[in-house]
Amino acid sequence: MGSFTYEALNAAGKPQKGVIDANSTEEAIAKIKAQGFFPTGVKEQKAAKKEDGKGGGSAPTPGTPAKAKKSASFSFGSIKPKVMTTFTRQLSTLQDAGLPLLRSLQILEQQQKPGAFKNILIGVSEEVEGGSALSEAMAKYPRAFNTLYTKMVAAGEVGGVLDIILQRLAEFMEKAERLKRKIKGAMVYPAVVVSIAGIILTGIMVFIIPKFEEIFTDFGVELPALTRWLINTSRWFAGAGAGQQIPGWAWLIVGIPLSIILWKLIRKAGPGRAITDIILLRAPVFGQLIRKTSIARFTRTLGTLISAGVPILEAINITKETSGNYVFEKALGKVHDSIREGESFAGPLREAKVCDPIVVNMIDVGEETGELDAMLMKIADNYDEEVDVAVASLVSLLEPLMVVVLGVIVGLIVVSMFLPLVKMIESLQGGGGV
Repeated sequence: MGSFTYEALNAAGKPQKGVIDANSTEEAIAKIKAQGFFPTGVKEQKAAKKEDGKGGGSAPTPGTPAKAKKSASFSFGSIKPKVMTTFTRQLSTLQDAGLPLLRSLQILEQQQKPGAFKNILIGVSEEVEGGSALSEAMAKYPRAFNTLYTKMVAAGEVGGVLDIILQRLAEFMEKAERLKRKIKGAMVYPAVVVSIAGIILTGIMVFIIPKFEEIFTDFGVELPALTRWLINTSRWFAGAGAGQQIPGWAWLIVGIPLSIILWKLIRKAGPGRAITDIILLRAPVFGQLIRKTSIARFTRTLGTLISAGVPILEAINITKETSGNYVFEKALGKVHDSIREGESFAGPLREAKVCDPIVVNMIDVGEETGELDAMLMKIADNYDEEVDVAVASLVSLLEPLMVVVLGVIVGLIVVSMFLPLVKMIESLQGGGGV
């Protein structure tokens, strides 16, 4: 009989640690569950090796080469979601086929190109080969495997359904990535149009307007206020203003990335993130899109965790951490406190007013029927469709809006340049008739 160290959650969702004696991992898990705990990690304690080959340890046989440890190549950069999704799907397939876990990891590691993720898989394989559980090994590499991922894997290990959990994880990641691609793809056209229009307008300001200014100066025409404003703006763009050393186009090129960096720094701080999230949710047009996306994300995450067997209090905590929005984090924190005190899920969510009434009512029905996970997944599917419709509507709204804005800008430039020309023609006609 051996000793096993374990990590588990009690009925209140609080973590517990301890040691238990059992003949196997399965027996240890059964004993932990019999105590009323939900095990999240079980690991056999290895007997300590004694020096000089005394006791239970044994010295290596002379002439037997030690097993070489794989060396990881230097790498940097983030792990792409597409790579993670493919890995999860392949690992699920290999486990479903009955291959040992270590062999599956080694096969997938060999398939990877040299880089950050290959190095991580080498580390995970070595941890598993050393006796660690897969979830424990993955938890040491949060760069690739976040809390949601490791907790679901841990639930799959405990329940003996790792292949099914990995399949659900892959589906979850694929749907999340598909939603991101749709939103990014919808923004490509407006971004390209605005960029090209900005380049053309900059060219007009820097090269065309100064030519007109020379003509007006030669004829000594009194310029209207609109034309003077346009010429001053052109001088600022070209860097020809009084005492100006840096052209305006350079300020714009530097200012855009600096604004993005400043935005990210503001969101790093707690108060800044809270304020910006509230502003974004209340923004016209985009606010509703962000709200629908956040609802789809948190309901799918929570539904996936609950269906995987993760205790609801821990599932809510994980969902809160991965929601990506301060307003929803605060609402889920209240839901967690409510459930811990024996109250309902839907009540605090209804009071927070972050979700549509239909969402709260569906969650309420899911609680009453005991099908909360299935109801959350239905909400997520429904809101994914609504996000698709909202993105399509936003694109259809942006196209005419951009045409109108660009038309107004071009119209102002044309009018500003032609008003002095009209005065010049009138003065020439008046001079010719005298």
